[in-house]
Amino acid sequence: MLRGKVVMVTGASRGLGRALALAFAREGASLVINSRSEDSLGPVAGEAEEMGAEVLAIPADVSVEADMEGLVDESVRRFGRIDVLVNNAGILGPRVAIEEYPEDEWRRVLDANLTAPFLLAKATIPYIPEGGSIINMTSGVSVEGRAEWGAYSVSKFGVEGLTQILAAELRDRGIRVNSVDPGGMRTEMRAAAYPDEDPMSRITPEENTAVFLYLASDESREVTGERFKAQEFQPAG
Repeated sequence: MLRGKVVMVTGASRGLGRALALAFAREGASLVINSRSEDSLGPVAGEAEEMGAEVLAIPADVSVEADMEGLVDESVRRFGRIDVLVNNAGILGPRVAIEEYPEDEWRRVLDANLTAPFLLAKATIPYIPEGGSIINMTSGVSVEGRAEWGAYSVSKFGVEGLTQILAAELRDRGIRVNSVDPGGMRTEMRAAAYPDEDPMSRITPEENTAVFLYLASDESREVTGERFKAQEFQPAG
């Protein structure tokens, strides 16, 4: 499905990012995987390479412009282009009321969840060919504000807007931009957000990759500016 495509995934060392990287590798893609820690990327790169994928693993801070420019430059030197960008990296931040929200945490969450997709899109767009795809990660709290979701919710509202703007700007260049709400999964972030929830009541990230494979593939070539709920997606056929 993805043979010959170069796919970049941020936040690829664990959770959904790891599951996506391995799913893309399984479908024949070459990979650029990123997280802040080099040590955490090694096992994911090794698994993907065992599947036959060519993998470039680059530790970088997605909220730092120089890191993102370096990530893209190194990727282009290796592969020549980036067909698919998955802006997956993100952090939860404190679950407290706005009046109690620390300013430094507010800025940290917005930098990681909203500024980072902006920086990476800006850096990668010149190297995304016609038929390319950008996939942005949103949330159930990106369309409905809820108490004590603070900067995380606000950042994801912003990602919804960024997705719409990019889709409009890149449509004529044949680059599609869509967002995906993955829903609740058995991840560390979900456990932090809902500490009293039974994690076994949620699906695993590995069970939640179908819509991302679709949006990365040529099957979705005409689909742009849309918002998908991953756990409600039904593949054709």
